[in-house]
Order: sequence, then C-alpha cells, then structure tokens
Amino acid sequence: MEACQEPGPDGFSADEMTSLVCQEDDLKDGEMKAVEVGDAKVLLVRTRGQYTAIGSKCSHYGAPLIKGVLVGDRVRCPFHGACFNVKTGDIEDYPGLDSLPCYKVTVTNGQVYVTINKKTMMQTKRVKEMCSVTPDLKHTIVLIGGGPASLVCAETLRQNNYKGRIIMITKDSLPPFDKPKLSKAMNEDSNNLLLRSRDFFHEFGIDLWTQKEVISVNTADKVMKLSDDSLQPYDQLLIATGCRARPLSCPGWDLEGVMLLQSYKDAKEIHTLSVGRKAVVIGTSFIGMEAASYLSNKAASVAVVGTSVYPFERSLGREIGQMTMQMLEEHSVKFYMKSGVSEIRGHNGKVKEVVLKDGQVLEADVVILGIGVIPNSDFLQGSGVEIDSRKAVIVNKLMMTNAPDVFSAGDVTAFPLTIRRDQIVSIGHWQMSHAHGRVAALNMLKKTTEMKSIPFFWTVLLGKSIRYTGYNEGYTEIIFKGTVAERKFLAFYIKDDVVVAAASLMFDPAVAHLAEMMALGQCITKAQALADDLSWQM
Repeated sequence: MEACQEPGPDGFSADEMTSLVCQEDDLKDGEMKAVEVGDAKVLLVRTRGQYTAIGSKCSHYGAPLIKGVLVGDRVRCPFHGACFNVKTGDIEDYPGLDSLPCYKVTVTNGQVYVTINKKTMMQTKRVKEMCSVTPDLKHTIVLIGGGPASLVCAETLRQNNYKGRIIMITKDSLPPFDKPKLSKAMNEDSNNLLLRSRDFFHEFGIDLWTQKEVISVNTADKVMKLSDDSLQPYDQLLIATGCRARPLSCPGWDLEGVMLLQSYKDAKEIHTLSVGRKAVVIGTSFIGMEAASYLSNKAASVAVVGTSVYPFERSLGREIGQMTMQMLEEHSVKFYMKSGVSEIRGHNGKVKEVVLKDGQVLEADVVILGIGVIPNSDFLQGSGVEIDSRKAVIVNKLMMTNAPDVFSAGDVTAFPLTIRRDQIVSIGHWQMSHAHGRVAALNMLKKTTEMKSIPFFWTVLLGKSIRYTGYNEGYTEIIFKGTVAERKFLAFYIKDDVVVAAASLMFDPAVAHLAEMMALGQCITKAQALADDLSWQM
C-alpha cells in the first residue's frame, strides 16, 4: 500500500481542508504528536525522516494512540494492545476489526501540512476494502463459531479477494458480539455489543446462521451434520467454537438461579436476578472477579468463594491477587477463600443457600459460577481431528489441524507459541482469537503465514484495568516496579533469568512496550528488570 504522504498543498479542492500542524524539525524520528485539522483529531508520526498521519484513536475502544508505543512503522494501543501501521493506517494486530483513516501529509519550506477530506473528517476508523461473493463460484468455506476468530477469518478472506461462499454457524442468537463486556457490563443493550451489524454480513456475502449447532463432522467426505439433521458440505473448514463455562458438580447445581455466564441472555438474567438481592460468586477466575466487581454496587450483598488464598494467585501472583481482593472488599464484597462448595440448597426449585466445605452457609438468591472453561470440541468425536487431553483442538503454526482443509482458531485451540519456542499452549485471550482467525484465513488462501502474535490481556475491576502480556506459566519470581499496595505497579514475571510476561496497573504504556519488544524477538533479562533505570524500555 502507498504511504500517506502526498505531493504539494497547492490546488487542493474545496472538499479538502489543509492545516499547518508543525515545523519540520519539531519531531525527531520515532516521535508522535497529536494535532488537529479542523475538528478532526490526528496522530502525526515521523519515522525514517518521513511524516505520516493517521487517525488518533484506536479502533477498538477509542483509546488515544498518542499515549501508546511507536516502534518502527507501527503504533500499539496502550490499553488493549491493538497495532496499526503508521503509513497505511491498517490494523496489524488486535483486538478490534477496523483500520484507521490515513491522511495526506505535505512538507513545504520546512512546514508540515495535513490535508483531510471534509466529507470524511469525523470518521475515526475505516473498514478495509473487501470483495463481494461470486454466486456461481462453487467453493464453500464454513466457519463454526460466532466469535472474533470466525469474524476476522471471514473478513480477511474477503479482504484477500476470496469470492466463494462463506457460512458462519453459531449457537448464539446474536451476530458476533463483544463477549468480554458480558462480565463487565451485564445490562448493556445488545446493539451496543455487536461487532458488526447484520447488514454488514449481507453486504459482504457472509451467510450468518444463528441459533444453529454442528453436531458432527465427516472430514473424509467434507460434510457436517447440524442439530436439525441437515447436512452441509464444505471445501475448507474453520473450527472456532470457543469454550463453555465449567459447571459445578455438587448437589443443587441445577437449581433455578445457579448461573453460568456464557451468553448475552445469561448476562441480562444475572443482572436481573442480582439487583437488590444476595449474590454468591463461586470461583475467583477473571470472569468470577469481574462479575463480583460489577455486582458490588447493585446486589444487596456479594460473596466470593475461592479455593486459593487469594484470587489470581496462579495467574498473576499472590501480591496482585491480594490487592484485587482488598479492592473488592472495600466495596463490601466478602471473600470465603481456601474453601469450596459442598452443596447448593434450594426451596421450591430455587436456590436459597450455598453450603461450604467448612460448614459455613451463605444465603443466596443467585449463584454465578466462574470456575474455568471446557473447550467446545465434543462434536468432533470420530472426525479424526486431533484433540488433546483437555479437549483442545491441536493446530500447527498455520492454524491447520491434522485433517485436510480443516483449520481451527480461538479459545478451542492448542497452538505453538512463538515466544515460548513453539510450546503448545491454550490461551483464551480475546486478542489472540482475532489473530488466529487472520492467520487461518491467509493459510486457507495458500498465503503462508505463521502465528506470531504476542498474547495481550486485560481485566477490569471497579474501573481499574490490569494489563498483561506474554506467557508466564512456570515463572519462578516476580520483580515489581512501583508499589502494589499503592495500586500503581509494573510486574515482571521471570523464568530462567528472562522476562516471560508482564502485568501492570496505572503504569501505561509499559505493558504495550514490552509486547512490542517481545514481538521483535528481543530478550528482556532479569538484570534489566531489576535495574532502577528502565530507559531500556523506552
């Protein structure tokens, strides 16, 4: 693609607005500046002596990219890690779907001008150009699952001139939606959650089948069976069915009011059942803690039951876990840790109390389970598609399974992680599912592309975001900068004297920068993490 820079400000049409934004020597290479052209907010960038200009807000949630990290020709969002090419505005890593607008830049007599079309001045993001379907082309790609992996796969296919039939099959009643919001904003209107409108799928020839379920796949004959007994052939297949919430196996698990948070309908029901009533959250997973945070100012009481000493003890460490527990306790959430559930009791079929293994009894009008997930791969039994011991679909770096023309992406997969020397891992990150979908699509089209995206995750508790990048399984030490007690810190996770992951609170854009360093293959040593001077990270 061509860079943003265009010749000369002279002779621009009346449809354009041109503004002097800075002097040529105001920015050094590798620097950014937020400027305005009329009412438009613009990110001005200088790299290798060349000025370019793109939209200033991340297309995911609108974060200001001026607060992000510029490395080479791309800028990474400080909040959730999406990356954009500063010359084209194209999205290069996720989350989010859209690219950024790209503006004309002219340098004349030592002055830098940016020109914007007045008609599109207020557009903050753009959909990459996509082709439409050719009805008589006899080739079909089926995407099983309605999450970001399937959606990005479908869009990437159309962006790369695939004109065959695309069918997306989902059990959900909604088109692909922003699922991470379910535990953070349970009462959100469904229209505010949709990643794309229904009209979008029609416009680009993507057949969206909602409330349908695939129950088996015959990889030899390239055909699948749906729950209504219909058969659907395919030429290529993407398995992106995600995971389901793990149910509780104890007496009373099936009482009315015992809830799993899996769908939009579940979120709305949990909200309705909890307002002004007694809520018990079982499990200190990210879903469980976010649910407790959301309900802390809505339910009459919120109790959290966990098996460890502190929440997130295994994933983020004892210190951060203790901090998150204290945050919620300050908002009247009560914790029952180092415990478990022996029984859920009810009356007339409705939940009334939760009995803990130590004998304590908690009153409950609603019980929310957040005790982990199970990959949705049962329908692949007998298909020949290789599944691991925890039911994840095994893929290679091209997102290909062992079955011909069958790919898999998202939370349901176990895949080789580049930053861990291709260790096979399962990572249920929203961002990672997007990246999987893109890589799968490109390899379907024989455009060989390996999965190299760096894991990036965030959780929100009481309006505070903890950001995380890397993969810290097996870490042996945590080095802190800042103070966890003051809720402003950067944590380095160490394994074999190397930083394998990082987490932060109120320390932006540190995690985004570390993600970029990992993406470039740079080794960050324990000695660097220990140093008082963190200028190596700048």
